[in-house]
Amino acid sequence: MAETNYTILVADDDEMIRTLHAEFVRGFGYDVEVACDGFEAMGKVGRDVDLVLTDAHMPNMDGFELARRIRRSASSEELPIVMVTSLEAREDRLKAYESGINDFINKPVDHTELRLRLKWLLELKTAHGLLRRHRDELEVKVAQRTRELQLSLDAERDAKEETRKAHEEAKNAHFDTIIRLARAAEYRDDGTGDHIERIGLYSEVVGAELFRRGHRQLDLALLRYATMMHDVGKIGIPDEILLKPGRLDERERAEIEKHTVYGAEILGDIGFGGRAEDCEPRTASKVIQMGREVALSHHEKWNGEGYPHRLVAVQIPIEARICSVVDFFDALTWERHYRTPKAFPNAEVVEMIRSESSVSFDPEVVDVFLSVLPKLEVIQKDYRSR
Repeated sequence: MAETNYTILVADDDEMIRTLHAEFVRGFGYDVEVACDGFEAMGKVGRDVDLVLTDAHMPNMDGFELARRIRRSASSEELPIVMVTSLEAREDRLKAYESGINDFINKPVDHTELRLRLKWLLELKTAHGLLRRHRDELEVKVAQRTRELQLSLDAERDAKEETRKAHEEAKNAHFDTIIRLARAAEYRDDGTGDHIERIGLYSEVVGAELFRRGHRQLDLALLRYATMMHDVGKIGIPDEILLKPGRLDERERAEIEKHTVYGAEILGDIGFGGRAEDCEPRTASKVIQMGREVALSHHEKWNGEGYPHRLVAVQIPIEARICSVVDFFDALTWERHYRTPKAFPNAEVVEMIRSESSVSFDPEVVDVFLSVLPKLEVIQKDYRSR
């Protein structure tokens, strides 16, 4: 069953397909509204609809025009729209994106794929809504506390404490929303979202040992949450590339490498309220700043042959160097349904990491990783027993 009472609008002129898709959606635990064409769908968009699942070709108003009209409505600009289509041509896909379509699912619809696609899009919508609400709540609380300070000098100390609490509550809510956003991206690849939790815990253990050895610039309070955002840019990678079994071709490899840049752009928007390249660092949330650096740089290599900017050695932020090692360890020791073999033994992966010291990975981080490996395996064992 769905965790939240979402409502999905299913628009299709074919009654049999419309009924089938509606039954799929009900089976996932969501409420359903149905429409036989674009005009009827537009009339129902405002009825607390959380996502639109539309056919591409319908009489009177097709899926492309439906998406354009939804996007022209300010209240619906963040409403996820998924197009059910057999379109393959690049120009058709571009036309759909320009119309405001968020994602595609091919005909005939696969039950499991549809469930996962709806789940991560709804999680993403919820995360963005929470971020917006938390910002509004923080502004209201700070304004309210400021007025209290102005009205009573005698209450100044109490008002300051309340202001501090308001900021602390907003910060905690912000962290929670960040994790939701990161989990929404990970659902497409993992299905559970546990990978990002393990990466945060592993990074915290490695970072603590590095701090003990003299890396005093590490902010251990933020490291766990920042590294959990490393793959948030996967939201922008098509499923046929992200979940492809076997080797990627040159074009596909270039596309999947863009997830580092997509992640930095997403976190730039959240942290600064604008494009990443237009941001002023002093205004950013510290955890978002660190998360943006990790998302952008966790595939850089110690020898300068990584991506996206071919940074070398200590040019790579220390947080990204930590994430690079623990992400490699976790990715290869847990199953991925599109990879053969699906998981490697710990000992084999550790030897791979050891062999890549001073090549892909920071040799000091590798040395620390090996020294704390028993602690990491305790965390791993705990997750395997769930």
